Amino acid sequence: MLSSDKKRRLAEAVRAACLEAASKAYEQASISGLCGEGAWEAARGAIQALDLGRLLKEQAKEDGQD
Repeated sequence: MLSSDKKRRLAEAVRAACLEAASKAYEQASISGLCGEGAWEAARGAIQALDLGRLLKEQAKEDGQD
């Protein structure tokens, strides 16, 4: 079971990954000419497409649990 500190770090990593994916997708969609609603849909899609398995592996490495 994860300690509360590890849970917090994992939650923060997920939040950061979601924000980064959404920001990049929204910006790219806006540059491509999508309206605000379309850009928002692109941002949501980017969050849904996040590779959570990769994120978990990266977090485990940071926690020394290769």
